[in-house]
Amino acid sequence: MTFNEGIRIDTGTTSSRGGMSGRGMAVGGGVGGLVVVLIALFFGVDPGSLTGGQTGGQLPAGPSSGAVDYSHCKTGADANRDVVCRVIATGNSVDAVWKTQLKGYQAPKLVLFRDGVDTACGAATSAVGPFYCPGDRTVYIDTDFYDVLVEQFGSSAGPLAQEYVIAHEYGHHVQNLLGDIGKAQQGAQGATGNSVRTELQADCYAGVWAHHASVTPAPGTDTPFLKPLSDQDITDALSAASSVGDDRIQKAATGRVSPESWTHGSAAQRQHWFTVGYQTGDARRCDTYNARDLDNG
Repeated sequence: MTFNEGIRIDTGTTSSRGGMSGRGMAVGGGVGGLVVVLIALFFGVDPGSLTGGQTGGQLPAGPSSGAVDYSHCKTGADANRDVVCRVIATGNSVDAVWKTQLKGYQAPKLVLFRDGVDTACGAATSAVGPFYCPGDRTVYIDTDFYDVLVEQFGSSAGPLAQEYVIAHEYGHHVQNLLGDIGKAQQGAQGATGNSVRTELQADCYAGVWAHHASVTPAPGTDTPFLKPLSDQDITDALSAASSVGDDRIQKAATGRVSPESWTHGSAAQRQHWFTVGYQTGDARRCDTYNARDLDNG
């Protein structure tokens, strides 16, 4: 998905920081430390709570250079050629869309980091991947994650694959504003549990953004942040959604699939709910909590 070259990037909600307090993050239990990191933390909601209070090791919490320079991010042309600028501009676009879709929408903060960062949800290393922390209403992004997405999970490297990741995390912010995000920790877990339903709803919200992105103008202009999606754009987004399905990650890591330990949904489910949002553009169609069939809505 290509940005209109002349739009201006607003960095008003963006900051960069790094370094951690040394607390680390507890991991372990379930199907083993490495798999827990991969399954429970990629596209996580709250890194301080994803391990269910179980311990069994810690991610390293060493010093971090941390800072990410985004002073060069000025226009859509910058977003088209630079991943850091693309992250910020995507956040601008997602905010613009949700301001039209959700009354009283308030934008989250966006923090760019490398290696590790302290948050209101605890300390996180880059192994966490992109995440949203409800405690400080902030989306945290280490852009090196996109290399991992391609190299380790076989995802497309296309722009919309990267933008989908941002829109998903902003979807968690929408859940927080609506008072729904706490449902992830309630009730049954596993393939049909609320953790999976929370993640699939964020995928659906990412699809809602994609539906409206090329027709929602940047504030104070008549020009949308993004040009219309191509078929390849949608293929890229679906590739990213599939790459981080619990079944695909488990199969690659352990050679077997254990639905009872799923936290984010299968590859097919993640693709399905992104598609629901994209095709309808209606956030009301994203009610995964009341969906009887998560595979078909």
